[in-house]
Amino acid sequence: MTGRSRLPSGGTVSAVLDPVLNGPVDRFVAELAPEVARISPRILDTDLALEAYNLVAAFIDVDGHHSEEELWAFITTFAPRFETQLQRATPADVRRAGLVAGKASWLEKPSVLFEILVRHDAATGSSVSTRYRDLAMDLARAVCAIDTMPSPVKLVALDQFRTRLQKAMDDAGVGTARAATPEAAAAAAAAPVPPAEPEKPSRPLGEVMAELDALIGLKDVKAEVRRVTDLIQVENLRKERKLPVAEQSRHLVFTGNPGTGKTTVARLLGDIYRSLGVVAKGQLVEADRSSLVAGYIGQTAIQVRQVFEKAMGGVLLIDEAYALARGGERDFGQEAIDTIVKFIEDHRRDVVVIAAGYPDEMHQFIESNPGLRSRFPKTIFFPDYSTEELLAIFLSLCVHSSYSLTGGARKRVRDWFGAQPRDKGFGNARLARNLFEAAVACQATRIVNMKSPTDGQLQSLTARDVDKAAAL
Repeated sequence: MTGRSRLPSGGTVSAVLDPVLNGPVDRFVAELAPEVARISPRILDTDLALEAYNLVAAFIDVDGHHSEEELWAFITTFAPRFETQLQRATPADVRRAGLVAGKASWLEKPSVLFEILVRHDAATGSSVSTRYRDLAMDLARAVCAIDTMPSPVKLVALDQFRTRLQKAMDDAGVGTARAATPEAAAAAAAAPVPPAEPEKPSRPLGEVMAELDALIGLKDVKAEVRRVTDLIQVENLRKERKLPVAEQSRHLVFTGNPGTGKTTVARLLGDIYRSLGVVAKGQLVEADRSSLVAGYIGQTAIQVRQVFEKAMGGVLLIDEAYALARGGERDFGQEAIDTIVKFIEDHRRDVVVIAAGYPDEMHQFIESNPGLRSRFPKTIFFPDYSTEELLAIFLSLCVHSSYSLTGGARKRVRDWFGAQPRDKGFGNARLARNLFEAAVACQATRIVNMKSPTDGQLQSLTARDVDKAAAL
């Protein structure tokens, strides 16, 4: 299973790329083989190698490009494993034989082997399908790492493939990475996330990603963060193999109304970046116009520098960043922007900056300085929460503070959220927190007049409490 084919003369690129796929394929087969053999002795190592073959071919095909480097890596990895036409083949031979073309369809649903593993895990409580998922993702990232600049189409396909595998596991009740109920997921989302402390080791990436997945709503935001994470992992893989990596800006723009989770996701990104070696510490430092712009000549640059010094080794989140570009001729906001651009350039490997605000205003902010456009190439939009998502957030606040809603109160909360106008500045999670805190205050006013309230009464929020809170 570990043989190597002889490269044609002049195949220097292939020689470098050879281990990029060989290592992940070897691990895929070697680590799954003992577990799979116990589940079904009829499944052989060659079947696992074929599974890896199909996965690699599918990811090569997914963008329709089939580069020379990809095909050489494909040939040198699988020719020694099978007695096929890959023996002594060239990329041109692979193209003529159609060995890769059309393979992308293999990613459209979980394979038969994976379904067998999922059923086994569901019946026995084991986790072989989880190991398959992780090894398959390592293999997929290895394919993405072959080209100097990973294809965006491949990164999207990678995330979609992982989602399909995870859904199959979730549907079968396999694994514990995701909350079992909406209320449990909501409780996890409501738990305060402490900032990373430099003296502590970085959090395991899987733990941070599980916390991201547990957040209520934000489906597209999570997908974007996963793609950013996948790209960094692919780049790190290329660096390990001494392959060239195209330098890319890590700075981001977050757009959306208040209370849509921008700060929470920024904090998780700090943990992700630290786990992947992008930054040294991963702490989140928050700033806005008031902390960056001074009222006197020469003071603004000093304030910007002080903020950046706090953020070194971590993530700097500039909230309502567009406010920096709104002053008149005598305003120092533009000086702050110019200084930020300079600090970003001078400390490109020391800090990641996230600029946040309303969509239209943030577009104007990025256009206010040519340096911002090139340094903030990616924008992630945070949509407003739906009524059901706001209800889940409200329930998570109840769980976190040991309160419960009566049936009538739950309906009142849902109806009130549904009646709120979704205009600019819609409060989202802040709106849910404000209603919760007001309901708790109204409940306290009601309970204080009772002589000996029970534990159930102390913990219960009623429709009356919610109605009074909504009227405040």
